[in-house]
Amino acid sequence: MRHLLVLIVLCWASVAQAEAIKPAEVLQGAVVDVIRPNVLRFDSASRGLSSAMQALCAAPSAHGKAVAQRQFGLVVAAYGQIGFLRIGPMMEANRADRLLFWPDRRGIGLKQVQAILSSQDSAAVALAGLQSKSVAVQGLGALDYVLSGTGSEALTGPDGAYRCAYGMTIAANVAEIAGELVAGWFAPDGIADHLQMPKDSNSDYRSDVEALEALVGLVAHGLEAMRDQQLNPFIATAEAPAKPKQAPFWRSGQTMALLGGTIDGMRGLIGGSRIATAVPEKDKGLADSIDFEFRNALRAIDLVTLPVEQAVAEPKQAAALGYLALVTGSLQAMVGEQLSAALGLSVGFSALDGD
Repeated sequence: MRHLLVLIVLCWASVAQAEAIKPAEVLQGAVVDVIRPNVLRFDSASRGLSSAMQALCAAPSAHGKAVAQRQFGLVVAAYGQIGFLRIGPMMEANRADRLLFWPDRRGIGLKQVQAILSSQDSAAVALAGLQSKSVAVQGLGALDYVLSGTGSEALTGPDGAYRCAYGMTIAANVAEIAGELVAGWFAPDGIADHLQMPKDSNSDYRSDVEALEALVGLVAHGLEAMRDQQLNPFIATAEAPAKPKQAPFWRSGQTMALLGGTIDGMRGLIGGSRIATAVPEKDKGLADSIDFEFRNALRAIDLVTLPVEQAVAEPKQAAALGYLALVTGSLQAMVGEQLSAALGLSVGFSALDGD
């Protein structure tokens, strides 16, 4: 009987060891189960927004405008799930800035968008003409102002024809970029293959270590960018009052959709790839700890139900925003330091450091 028990234990240990997740499985899970589906989701939402803008321009109405605004919110949330993927197709052809020119603390983009609307620039309502202009007038930030900024009420009638045509062209541009992202992530011998099958002949990912460092770095640096560029500039601190107009998409009320989408996308990348389970036995609790903090971040976001200009003045919702800043800092340390160390990786300096 004792020999049978020993044999059972040894067999169980052997199976457990065999089932330990390997780097190739982590990388495949990241690409196939998370990144590609999220890029496809953004593409679908963007095409829906383009169609909604076309319908609004063809028959201006309050209902058509509301539909376009709702579809815009879906695009913002879907963008959040991929906006932190600052590798490969997103970093080519200025796509990251063309999709969202942010931060823009000097209001450069706003001034350029207002100038286009004021002059009714004919080049801005043709796709090629718009694409030749500043990145600040091509993407979601510009469309946020078109749909919800000063003068957007004109979209419900004939007086808003030019504004709508400009918005329709922006939406078409976003949809085209989304299609390019899909093509990039599905291209043979492209970034998806290089991440999943690193080899010496690749110009980007030549080993499992480099590919895993890229994944961990996307989340660690993405958390930092979200906190420092999208959240901290508009919430109150001990030194300064809240500045809600520094929040991305405050006009359309989609700030929290962006932040929620971003957290959801990062949580999905960590969980879907199972990278936090590919660690030594002593670090096995890290996966649950990281997911717990991601869930805390999502709960904080869910507590913010008012527009940001009201939320920062409401004690409970302002506290939730402050807590979100703390949680993202905790997550950055967990992912960028603890998980990286457990995996024997170095995620390097953040692009925000200037190093």
